Amino acid sequence: MASQSQNACRSPELRHDPVTNRWVIFSPSRAKRPTDFKSKNPQNSNPNNNSSCPFCIGNEHECAPEIFRVPSDLNDPNWKLRVIENLYPALSRNLECPCEEKQDIGFPGQVIGGFGFHDVVIENPVHSVQLCDMEAREIGNIFVAYKKRIQQIISVESIKYVQVFKNHGASAGASMSHSHSQILALPIIPSSVSARLDGTKEYFEKTGKCSLCEVRAKELLIDESTHFISIVPFAATFPFETWIIPRVHSSHFHELDSEKMVDLGGLLKLMLRKISLQLNNPPFNFMIQTSPLQVKESESCYTHWFLQIVPQLSSVGGFEIGTGCYINPVFPEDAAQVMREVNLPVEG
Repeated sequence: MASQSQNACRSPELRHDPVTNRWVIFSPSRAKRPTDFKSKNPQNSNPNNNSSCPFCIGNEHECAPEIFRVPSDLNDPNWKLRVIENLYPALSRNLECPCEEKQDIGFPGQVIGGFGFHDVVIENPVHSVQLCDMEAREIGNIFVAYKKRIQQIISVESIKYVQVFKNHGASAGASMSHSHSQILALPIIPSSVSARLDGTKEYFEKTGKCSLCEVRAKELLIDESTHFISIVPFAATFPFETWIIPRVHSSHFHELDSEKMVDLGGLLKLMLRKISLQLNNPPFNFMIQTSPLQVKESESCYTHWFLQIVPQLSSVGGFEIGTGCYINPVFPEDAAQVMREVNLPVEG
């Protein structure tokens, strides 16, 4: 492990990753040793507060309408997970004219109706159980629920992209402490997704290869399982950002089978435990970065999905907002080494 003085003497670098299609400045002089880069706002253990939490078993009547549950028997009160509508959705599933473009808006730009789906996945019936407490098989079942819901949404022609994400901790955007994640189906392809497609396409046109299939640097590797690898990306936007990448090329998360979902659950659990132990249990977000629902055959050779984990260890300032270029005080190779130092097994 580099000392603080050695880390500070390392020259700044600018790196560009074709996957994010973004430049990142690595400036180690702005940080202490990588091992000192811990959360100042650790998440407390989740107290058992099921008397007032609408996500707890027995309080189903306080939630928005249910879409499905596991097991599927509505007469069985002992559910394992539930998928429900979001009580405060960002988009409406009830618009009469979904995605109709509005005319004569009086200024340059484009406006369409806010049609979409915004769902919540309640990951466990018990308030005190967090995702990293669950078994790999249980986390795999959550992924199966994501897949099932995405497959339901695919039939809606106006939906272009589905974002699965989890906010853990208030400063990461979570309004409820009960473990849950969200699914937001959009009538547009977000700009960051378009930028990712442009970057991976450019790399493919130059090399004839998928940029994520080419990730082999041992210095960036944290762990691996049968079907996935976990890395700190070459141009990580955020300190200790982690990606879990399928070994076999795949454009869409929802193409994954059940066996691989359990394998993914084990590796995700391992990464969350390592982040918690090394970084003082920080708030975090994870996002499944998949491809738009309708991918042309010519695009499938360079679109490769992955799961992104971002511990909330730094804030975004005016430079990042103004330029879209981020400053990361921890080199990815150093972050990966810190994560490798936690010796925990992958749970199968």
